[in-house]
Amino acid sequence: MYSIIDIESNGAGYRKECIIDIAIYKYDGQKIVDQFISLVNPESDITPFVQKLTNITPKMVKTAPKFHEIARRIIEITENTTLVGHNIDFDYRMLRQSFKRLGYDYKINTLDTIPLAQKLIPDEVSYSLGKLVKSLGIPLTNHHRAEGDARATLELFKLLISKDTANEIIQKQHEETNAKSYINKIKELTQDLPNEKGFVYFQDEAGKIVFTDHVQDINKFSKKAFNSKSKKWEQIQKSTEQINFELTGTDIIAKLMLNSKNIKKRESFPFGLYFRNSKYIVEKNKLNKTEKPILKFRSFTQGSKAIQFINTQDDLKEINSFKKKIDFKKRNELWLGQGRKLGEKLFLIIENGKVNSYGFYELFTQIQTLSKLSKLKIDLPLSSTDLNNELQLALIRGDFETLPLPK
Repeated sequence: MYSIIDIESNGAGYRKECIIDIAIYKYDGQKIVDQFISLVNPESDITPFVQKLTNITPKMVKTAPKFHEIARRIIEITENTTLVGHNIDFDYRMLRQSFKRLGYDYKINTLDTIPLAQKLIPDEVSYSLGKLVKSLGIPLTNHHRAEGDARATLELFKLLISKDTANEIIQKQHEETNAKSYINKIKELTQDLPNEKGFVYFQDEAGKIVFTDHVQDINKFSKKAFNSKSKKWEQIQKSTEQINFELTGTDIIAKLMLNSKNIKKRESFPFGLYFRNSKYIVEKNKLNKTEKPILKFRSFTQGSKAIQFINTQDDLKEINSFKKKIDFKKRNELWLGQGRKLGEKLFLIIENGKVNSYGFYELFTQIQTLSKLSKLKIDLPLSSTDLNNELQLALIRGDFETLPLPK
């Protein structure tokens, strides 16, 4: 039993796309036994490019069902089938991430008609759906609409089945795609990991953490770890059966979370900000061991960007005003800034010039009293000097709204 699928997305950024059009034909090898076709309200914008490509406008999807309203139907029609598509990785990813937003883990065996066509119909000029079906004489109406593309994919699949007379190539492709091999294990473990910074947790079957670290790109790091030939990764690769993560968003949030978890990560700040001859300069700290830098930077570029910003602010050009702006001493303030994800805010509680705690809240939450904050806050064991340096940089950039500490 097969589910032939095609999905059109709203064209948003990678992993942020939403479904706007879906078509599924349930096929038993002889005939269509069920079908589901629907526009979908993405609850977000459709890019002009996608509107032109698909002729689907925001007005058309305004009254269409939202994904959560059709999710059960999708599960019903695809259950106990193999999901078939032309470049199935895209359609399968769209389903997985749409279900994930609902808190549901969607898994199914898949089959891609592109590699099948390359094996069974070699020497074609192009294997894009439009050009391939035209070459084969398969009708394609409403190209780049889910119903038309899914129906053409179904007709292509029928042809591929008829050409695979010994039923060997399709079966082999199915086995390779869905086998419990190491390559498929890596693909399954890493395919939905974000390309964002955060804590990554490699866990065994029972959920025990076998490795954790804070990394700059969760997806890239995990793939590199599982493709590594180094002996230190051997046991971790064997033991890991699931990967979980915790996004940290900005560098400041990462540093706050590292501090709260008591994780020490050695960082180098070789460059410093100095004020000489009535102007700010960036240079290597080791060039002048007697003069203490006003601020420290990981790179010369980071320092140069800070100076460019300072020079646009009249109240920061004078050194005493600048030092006063970044001085933490005796401050008792509540700082509000960007959270780890859209719709979330970060708060910092600064008492007597020290960052004692931090936390997160949703934008719609009203934070009015310290007692309310205390329910959400995460205490820091010690205020790190490196953390202060990061906060001072954020302060001069205006990344935080600073308020008197509520009572």
